[in-house]
Amino acid sequence: MYITKLIEGRKLYAYDVNSLYPFVMKEYMYPIGTPTFFKGDILAYSNGVEAFGFFYCNIIAPKYMLHPILLTSYNFRTIAPLGSWEGMYFSEELKEAKKWGYQIEVLWGYTFNKGYIFRDYIDQLYNLRLNYPKSDPMNMIAKLLLNSLYGKFGMAPDLPTTVIIKKETYSDLINKIPGGESSITLIEEIGTNHILVQFYTTDPHSDLELEPKQKSKGFPSVNIAIASAVTAYARIHMSKFKNRTDLPNLYYTDTDSLYFDGPLPEHYVNPTELGALKLEGIYDQAVFLAPKVYALKNDNELIIKIKGVKKEVIKEHIAFENLGSLLEQS
Repeated sequence: MYITKLIEGRKLYAYDVNSLYPFVMKEYMYPIGTPTFFKGDILAYSNGVEAFGFFYCNIIAPKYMLHPILLTSYNFRTIAPLGSWEGMYFSEELKEAKKWGYQIEVLWGYTFNKGYIFRDYIDQLYNLRLNYPKSDPMNMIAKLLLNSLYGKFGMAPDLPTTVIIKKETYSDLINKIPGGESSITLIEEIGTNHILVQFYTTDPHSDLELEPKQKSKGFPSVNIAIASAVTAYARIHMSKFKNRTDLPNLYYTDTDSLYFDGPLPEHYVNPTELGALKLEGIYDQAVFLAPKVYALKNDNELIIKIKGVKKEVIKEHIAFENLGSLLEQS
């Protein structure tokens, strides 16, 4: 959130990126192979062009940067600060930050080999989306497969084991699971003699003497490096529209959205091109109070977003003027 209220006489142009995560998954190279640990400032050698991986760094942001682009966690919140701090970052995001004047000292990290691993997958599913209208289930299926893939790589590895057992063996299961009955969730009864239960186990290879055909184990294969690289590349793509004196004023950004007080050049906008922008609406009034707390209004449309509040509650109890008055009181 950069500007809280629409400047008088201006109109707000709301843009979204077409399939941001699928776009960066297709466009860029990702960590592959076995990581190699190192110590020292790897970016200081040959400008760090070939350095690829995740590096723990000391960071100093440019003092007067209008739209900071590197994120960090502070008091359980994600912020984009000025000043100095330290943290772990993807190498390509660090290289982008250096272009904007960030001072970066790498202390240690992990390097990876790299390669294109998603191109064919993204092309096939995105073309499937384009060939079906939004009302068609195939469009929705393709969209979900595109947008949820990267998150599967970042899943917690301690998924529950789900199993169908005979009721008479439930007491035996209680004795075998750490934590006993409090660690087991009874999902439902199946027929008269069986039940469906879930539980966590710290041993991915233990079958607890259950029939293999009756259980679905947790502990999926994950790759935090890939998941983290996807979100980093997405931030890099969004940063191309920040700190720009040749574009209209930027009021607010989210994961894949941008709000300006004027239209962007046409070469950025294409409603069907992967990674391009699409114009979602033009508004006469706008208020931005906080991340995911804002209101947009024109003669035909009213949009009020408040993170954590249901749409039904907003529609019934909150008006555009409510958010405007909060801004004035603050």
